[in-house]
Amino acid sequence: MSRAPLVAILVCLGAIGAPGSALGAGVRTGPDGPATGDGQWMMPSKDYAATRYSALEQITVGNARSLHPVWTFSTGVLGGHEGQPLVVGDTMYVVTPWPNVLYAFDLTTEGYPLRWKYRPDVSSNAIGVSCCDVVNRGAFYADGKIVYNLLDGHTVAVDASSGRELWKTQIADVGDGETTTMAPLVVKDRVIVGASGGEFGIYGWVKGLDLASGRIVWTARNVGPDAQMLARTGEFKPPYVSGADLGAGSWAGDSWRTGGAPVWGWVSYDPELDLIYYGTGNASPYNPEQRLGDNKWSASVLARRPEDGTLVWAYQFTPHDNWDYDAAGAMILADLSVAGKLTRALVHFDKNGFAYTLDRATGRLLVAAPFAPVTWAKSVDLATGRPVLDPSKQTGASRGNVRGVCPSLEGGVSPSSPAAYSPRTHLFYTSTNNLCMDYAAVHASRLKGTPFMGVTSPYFAGPGGYLGTFMAWDAATGRKVWENKEPFPTWSGALVTAGDVAFYGTLDGWFKWVDAKTGKLLSKFKVGSGVVGNPITYRGPDGRQYVAVYAGIGGDWALLAGDVRSDDPTDVRPPPDYMKNIARHTSQGGMIWIFGL
Repeated sequence: MSRAPLVAILVCLGAIGAPGSALGAGVRTGPDGPATGDGQWMMPSKDYAATRYSALEQITVGNARSLHPVWTFSTGVLGGHEGQPLVVGDTMYVVTPWPNVLYAFDLTTEGYPLRWKYRPDVSSNAIGVSCCDVVNRGAFYADGKIVYNLLDGHTVAVDASSGRELWKTQIADVGDGETTTMAPLVVKDRVIVGASGGEFGIYGWVKGLDLASGRIVWTARNVGPDAQMLARTGEFKPPYVSGADLGAGSWAGDSWRTGGAPVWGWVSYDPELDLIYYGTGNASPYNPEQRLGDNKWSASVLARRPEDGTLVWAYQFTPHDNWDYDAAGAMILADLSVAGKLTRALVHFDKNGFAYTLDRATGRLLVAAPFAPVTWAKSVDLATGRPVLDPSKQTGASRGNVRGVCPSLEGGVSPSSPAAYSPRTHLFYTSTNNLCMDYAAVHASRLKGTPFMGVTSPYFAGPGGYLGTFMAWDAATGRKVWENKEPFPTWSGALVTAGDVAFYGTLDGWFKWVDAKTGKLLSKFKVGSGVVGNPITYRGPDGRQYVAVYAGIGGDWALLAGDVRSDDPTDVRPPPDYMKNIARHTSQGGMIWIFGL
């Protein structure tokens, strides 16, 4: 998990389409099911392929200028409102940051009154262990249940009709530095969950729970010996390396035991291959000289069987991560024509600044190209799958202050900002950051439940001076099609629809919608607080299409923005030099907005 704000405080004070069979198969959601309910939004990324694409088409390029707010609600919580609402039938479900309140709104009645509110008991001890704000990335609907994670290391299932708690399972250990901010994924009768904590030197894992009872069925480590990783002989076949215990032997000594590799982002699933895909976070500590070797499988994508956790393949984006380049971001599944061959592809925009197109059956690399300014590597070798490094940008305590590393450890894109894919335009849409850094690593000592980092890494604007963009990308060729520059880092997720409209939010509090083919701005609305959440769209009980989004600056920016919380007399920190005027445009908030024609 990349988390420079914590560093600052501690140290510095041609595509074919998405695979249709991946849309909702295997989730028991009632008589209609997600495959026939495109007007709903029942899982974090809209579908198992993680496309964040909706086939709704009432809102078009021609009429999108008429979109306007039709309803708002304050969640009662100040903090980073990451994630997204769910819409199931005629109910909208909203999860807040800590204390992780779950709201259910009646969409059939004027004013969308509450049907019920679930207020879990969430320990405040988790606040001090949470690296970078007390965020929550959303819930999942399955089998009449709303399933989501609580910050203090629990997963809960709540009856979707009544708000009654059905089960609650402890999955993580706050005392060891683990918190749970990710959105779960439900596949058949398995709930897939993971934990944050790369900054605390946790021993990263992913777990499969039983949907009916919450019982932990399997636990798989992301690094370490094969037995603990569930990497079984004859079944684990990584595309570029072979041998036993790669997840331990690629670490100096037993440094893998505190090696990080958390899972705090997004999970996707291919029902035909019966594989889940997820990314792992940074290696710990930030001083790479304390963990020599490739450090597999940190900063990687792993493919597993959801039923029992068996590891099938893994690919490492950033071997021996020198710069906190997590790979926890979305893994989007689409069938692409790459070099004239139709391929079952996985597309990932990595923090390290490269966009990757992989064969999702084998993990072999097909395309890798930079989508943001990159100085740490010159390219990625398709034959070996490895980056071609720039020796002058390698870091470590013995190297002192390494200057001019791009991207910064906020990433060319934040893993918190999932991209979207349209099978109509054959393009991927994502927020990006244009930030570089200087990186000075120091020796770090680990004390359980405290930061295990060892770095000072001030940021500065990348080439051109702007700090973010929203862009369209052709993953079959590794080509940027268009981009809209933004004055601040862009941190929201993307949404794209069959009306060829793409949606995103900005850190200075604008919600924008653009022509998905050209990037032309169609309209925008000031939502009061910076947007770090992910827009969704749905069909209301009245048959009309709506768009919803959270407003509430936070995540890393709760620590970096400065002077955005007036009820906290200690929040008088000046914003960082590279965005001194952010507090002129936004304060912390907590609102859900709904827009309609």
